[in-house]
This record gives sequence, structure tokens and C-alpha cells, in this order.
Amino acid sequence: MNSKNIVAFIPARGGSKGIPGKNIREVAGKPLIVHSIEYAAESSQIAQIFVSTDDDHIATISRGAGAQIIERPAELAGDTATTESAVAHGLEWMQANGYEPDVIVLLQATSPFRPKGSLDAILTRFEQGTFDSLLTISPTHRFFWRVEGETVRAEYDYLNRPRRQDMKPEDIRYVENGSLYVFTSAHFKRVGNRLGGKIGYYIFPEAYAPEIDNEYDLQYIEQLMKQEKQD
Repeated sequence: MNSKNIVAFIPARGGSKGIPGKNIREVAGKPLIVHSIEYAAESSQIAQIFVSTDDDHIATISRGAGAQIIERPAELAGDTATTESAVAHGLEWMQANGYEPDVIVLLQATSPFRPKGSLDAILTRFEQGTFDSLLTISPTHRFFWRVEGETVRAEYDYLNRPRRQDMKPEDIRYVENGSLYVFTSAHFKRVGNRLGGKIGYYIFPEAYAPEIDNEYDLQYIEQLMKQEKQD
């Protein structure tokens, strides 16, 4: 078991223009924020789960699910506030309240669909790879084009368009699925970003790539989560 002090950190501000009350909307039978809290709680390596929020309803639901609340000031919870600013505030709060985490697992509530039980495997990979930071990625078999003024340029050989089943590992592209990030406190204090230094990765299957940005995304991910329970 990892001997380092590892904590989960979930930013969840109250304001959301795309989906009002998004973080506490019910998804597959639970408030959205609860899925990330329960995912963190599945891991044997997480010492504490923190939710950073400016919203009393989110705080109440998160506390009931087992998380400790970090009250985020309003100036760090507006539409222009960054996740990095929430992490920086969270680390300051933790240290002021007697917590000294070595490693932070940043979970984004808007990506609640994660392979069950994968967090321990991710943390083991992070430790064994001696990474400064790590992110989850998912393969995509889409063909990408880059717009250049009035024309477009293919980022693949369209004259020899590969079939999906014939794609070589080096031809597969990956997307940052936004589900989770792992980084050391020392790294974040040094660069002020969740990523950097020696960056590792953990691959989630393609089905786990969607993020919730609008109502359609929410309904789609809910169907995926319900289907997984039935399988």
C-alpha cells in the first residue's frame, strides 16, 4: 500500500450557466457530486476526500456522502475562476487545518462515468512511475482535420484511410477525458498547474470519455451509467 498521504479534491462551484444546479442534479439515482465522492471512497489509498464549494446545498449533500468541505470564497467561484485557483486555495486551507497531503487526486464532477475500482490501479501506476503528474485519457478513432484559413489539412493519411480494426497503436489518438488528474503537492506548488514535470497517463476505454457540458451530455452519461449497472 502506498505510504504517502493521498487526498481526493473535488471542485464543485454552485454557478452553472449550461445546467443550473448541475453538481447536485440527480444522475443515475444520485446527485452528480456524489458519484465522484463514492469513486474516491472506493480506493484504499485515499486518506481524506475534500469538496471545494461556495454553495450550501452542494456542501450539505457532499458532507452527507462522506466528504469534508472546503468553503471556497466567491472570488474563486465565478465563471472566470480556474480549477487551479481552487486547488491552490484548497491546499492552503488543508495546511492551515493540519493536513499535509503528499499527493492530490483531482476529480472533476462533470466526468462521473469512470471504470469501477480503477483509482487504486491509477495510484499504483503513479507511484511506480515516479511521476510528477498524471491524467486519464481515452482513445478516439475519429479522423482529425486542422482548419487553415479557407482550407483544411488532414492530420492522417486520407489516401490510405485505415479501417478501425486495422489501426496500429501508434496511429491511435487520445483525448484528455477530464475525469481525473493526479499530482504531487510539491509539483503544484512549484508550477501552479495540475500537469507538468514527468507526466504519466492511465487509459480509460473510449466509452468513458464523455464530459457533462450540457443537458444532452447529462442524459447521455446517465444512460451509460445505467447500462453499466445492468451489465
